[in-house]
Amino acid sequence: MATIYEVSKLAGVSLATVSRVINKNPRVSDKTRQKVLDAMAELGYRPNSIAQSLASNISNSVGILVSELHGPFFGQMMAGIESELRAAGKHVIITTGHSEEDKEKDGIEFLISRNCDAIILHVEAVSDAYLIDLCKGKMPVYFMSRLVEGLNDHCISLDNELGGYLATQSVIAQGHSTIAYIAGPQFKADAKDRLAGHKRALAESNIPFSDTLYFEGDFKETGGSDGLKHFLDSKQEFSALICANDEMASGAITYARERGFSLPKDLSIIGFDNIIFARHTYPKLTTIDNPVNLMGTMAAKLVLKNIYKQKNMSITHSFEPTLITRDSLICKS
Repeated sequence: MATIYEVSKLAGVSLATVSRVINKNPRVSDKTRQKVLDAMAELGYRPNSIAQSLASNISNSVGILVSELHGPFFGQMMAGIESELRAAGKHVIITTGHSEEDKEKDGIEFLISRNCDAIILHVEAVSDAYLIDLCKGKMPVYFMSRLVEGLNDHCISLDNELGGYLATQSVIAQGHSTIAYIAGPQFKADAKDRLAGHKRALAESNIPFSDTLYFEGDFKETGGSDGLKHFLDSKQEFSALICANDEMASGAITYARERGFSLPKDLSIIGFDNIIFARHTYPKLTTIDNPVNLMGTMAAKLVLKNIYKQKNMSITHSFEPTLITRDSLICKS
């Protein structure tokens, strides 16, 4: 396999000049550019990322760390990031942290070792203090779906407390006062904030928060089915169920139908995220929109603006959730 050194020798130019040609740098004469292109063609040389970065110190790659790759939530996020970067001629290197501190730190170190130009992190287990310290290093770091105090300009985040509030407020507005709640894992900031919003809406309507109508799920379908089973087996009375994400709402819907419920007549259910299958459940899921695809696009734009100096990039750092009304939440009869 031909190397950049062989191209340099055959063309009679420096390694830096070959790299400039590969990177389409305009500061190369047409004559010299053609000599390099002819040498590349004669040798059958294909440029690699190392060669491309020799002159510019730019790898044109961005590292991405997400919690996991299963499910539509992270698929929508990654699609937003990748499509925006690909349109700008950049590539992504992806790894996962599995919501575990050691694995998140290991994934971050891996991305740094790959000489990415920047990294975008969706992390849940590492502390803010760790992330603040990380940002003091040479690698530019940006955060998805997390607001780190003092690093606002590095963050693309959603007001999850407001989302939790809107979900519960919409349920109360339909006349429900006995409301069960399936939360996400409480070590995760978004799950904690959504629960806080739920409690705020209850308090505003003078509805007491009940531990017997609370279940901590896992943000997966099993969390929804397990949570609803727990409430039903313990003979709790409730007319509405709030799930802290759509995957758990889907699990709850499936389990409710298995138990013979007619939905939404027997039980109203609302989710959170508005992932793609929310419109395809039966009944179609009323939910809170978390514009994660757009937020992914915005994270990519933040990198393009700050690292690659692309102009005319308007950045929105903070997003507000909205209620998406479908069929699974109805007025209490």
